[in-house]
Amino acid sequence: MYNAFFGFSESPFSLSPDPAFFYRSEQHEEALANLIYGVQARKGFIVLSGEVGTGKTTMLECLRDYLDSQYIEFAFLFNSRINVEQFFEMIAYDLDLRCPRTSKTEVLFALNQLLVERAQDGSTVVLIVDEAHNLEWEVLEEIRLLGNLENRNGKLLQIILAGQPELDRKLDHPNLRQLKQRIVLRCHLDPFTLRDAVEYIETRLARAGMTEQKIFSEELMAEIHLRAQGIPRLINALCDNLLLTAFALEKRACTIEMLDEVCRDMRLDWPGNRRMHPRLANESLERTRY
Repeated sequence: MYNAFFGFSESPFSLSPDPAFFYRSEQHEEALANLIYGVQARKGFIVLSGEVGTGKTTMLECLRDYLDSQYIEFAFLFNSRINVEQFFEMIAYDLDLRCPRTSKTEVLFALNQLLVERAQDGSTVVLIVDEAHNLEWEVLEEIRLLGNLENRNGKLLQIILAGQPELDRKLDHPNLRQLKQRIVLRCHLDPFTLRDAVEYIETRLARAGMTEQKIFSEELMAEIHLRAQGIPRLINALCDNLLLTAFALEKRACTIEMLDEVCRDMRLDWPGNRRMHPRLANESLERTRY
């Protein structure tokens, strides 16, 4: 709606996980490099964790682009609220296994054949599970057993589990100690620092066609970082609503007053906000300290 008004070629703060807008902060570069290394070196199990909105799904989209470019087959499970039968059925569909997809036994035979063939070709196969913190215990155990498929050169199936911090806590449970021991790489995404947040905003604006932006002042960007608590998804939502507000008022620059209005509309709470519930304020303070 506001793209023509500001001269954008596309929306700079879309909430969709578009790799074209991937901001390569130091921690995101390191995490993506670890994911790619884990696949290339056939390490087996890799965990990617991070708070809600820190960019895990965007990271997985970047990984998918890499796998496509290298002609590496992969299955991507985006819905983790599934049982064991549905888990194997989804793998069969994603990898296009030629077998009865409702039979766990047939899927396992077909999957093993595919893995062996790809290993003979010098390649591998990847299983990516997003929102893995929602997986049932039984499904996690099946995933652990899939990790047993290997040859002398390494694991035949590379498994990437991505999820919220609850995933780390779930993997620490005694019931999953065998799976925890098999995890050789862990990546964690933290909220942005102020510097990263400012560069993130300006990078997205530049990607949309505004290389020298004057819409957001340094003071405003610092306030956006504070109120979003460094979470990229919240930064996107705030900036998008700010641009919409400025467009409605026919203003070329956003202000703190506009941000106040946007925060009220979004019912957003942040540390230091007087309207914030005491319990939420204490929880946010603890996360900030951590």
